[in-house]
Amino acid sequence: MTQDARRHLGPDNQAVLLMAGLADLAVTTLGSALGSVRGLLRRSDTSELAADAERELLSRGRLMLERHAVVPPAHLEVLAREALARRAADGG
Repeated sequence: MTQDARRHLGPDNQAVLLMAGLADLAVTTLGSALGSVRGLLRRSDTSELAADAERELLSRGRLMLERHAVVPPAHLEVLAREALARRAADGG
């Protein structure tokens, strides 16, 4: 659609076209996903694939939590520990 043609469309028409495009994309994606699921269900090692997927998800979840949920020590706590270590090293 050209720039000139877009100007003649009202906001309502643009919204309808956008929604139709999103619906088409969703149907296409869903069709591809269903085809993949059908192919997986025909396999004889479906239970092994499910177990592998579960292990993979657990590993990913663990990594994500380790990456984002670790709270660094409080700044003043770190400074206090360093001060105590210096005093101990100086013999004081």
